[in-house]
Amino acid sequence: MILLTGGTGLIGRHVLERLRADGAPVRCLVRPKAGRRVDAASLGATEVVAGDLGTGAGLKEALAGVDAVIHLAGATKALRREEYYDGNVRAVENLLGAMEGTGARLVHVSSLAAIGPSEAAGQPVSEDAEPHPLTHYGKSKLEGERLVRAGYPSAVIVRPPVVYGPGDTDVFQILKTVAKGWSIEMAGGERWFSAIYVGDLAAGLAGLAATQAGAGRTYYMAHERPVSWGGLAACAAGLMRVKLHVLRIPPALGLAVGACAEAWARLSGKPSIVSREKIREGLCAAWTCDTARAGAELGFRAETDLEHGLAKTLAWYREAGWLSY
Repeated sequence: MILLTGGTGLIGRHVLERLRADGAPVRCLVRPKAGRRVDAASLGATEVVAGDLGTGAGLKEALAGVDAVIHLAGATKALRREEYYDGNVRAVENLLGAMEGTGARLVHVSSLAAIGPSEAAGQPVSEDAEPHPLTHYGKSKLEGERLVRAGYPSAVIVRPPVVYGPGDTDVFQILKTVAKGWSIEMAGGERWFSAIYVGDLAAGLAGLAATQAGAGRTYYMAHERPVSWGGLAACAAGLMRVKLHVLRIPPALGLAVGACAEAWARLSGKPSIVSREKIREGLCAAWTCDTARAGAELGFRAETDLEHGLAKTLAWYREAGWLSY
């Protein structure tokens, strides 16, 4: 039995789909909410159990008879910085406490943000690079990693970079703008990043849960070829057959937009993916990672390149009614 946290998120939904295709029994941890019942069949899980990573309630029961845990749940955006540490540190602490003595394998999903940017696209960061996270999200993910290494040394840690694919709502914001014929970029030169199609990442995580490979190791899972934000926009525009106009804005204006987004998030009570921290991340020349270790030690390779990944993603958005072009 595999226990999955974060099964209702983008990556989690695809991991569930992959595990179901592989015939693996999977138990999905969901947060209990008054008046809400989550059906296992609707998630694609064998079982659904209620548990709270924030308090630790129900975790021991959720772990009964479990052979492996894929920990995906966490905070990717927040109204207050403390929420990042609640979701990415204290939740990990509670999970590790509940796992003590179970002997279950742990696949802990962190983020490239825990390490920080690379110096240039041609100089991808390695798993052993000195961490220098730029945001509270990255700092909280790094702190979570350190808890895992100290409390559960046999765990496998995976650091994905930008993840995109059907159901994603973050990269979708860029694609929605491209569909209207516009690409909004930061002035100051092209910026590069590593990325992975969500189906490839799901396959890698499901594979790790089913083996003993990589115990005690950390890996980047990404497509081996980095892309630029301009390249992503141009590729998407080509697939949608729209004429693309590029609007480059100065960093100061970008930071002002981030500040406005934060103010609106506080007023609306809904955290935004846009913030001054995210803009500062976006100003870095490169967020690229070295995929060699995952290939050499796990035999992992992200098969889906940007063009084919975007084609599948855009087709899903169109069918779901999210985009029309």
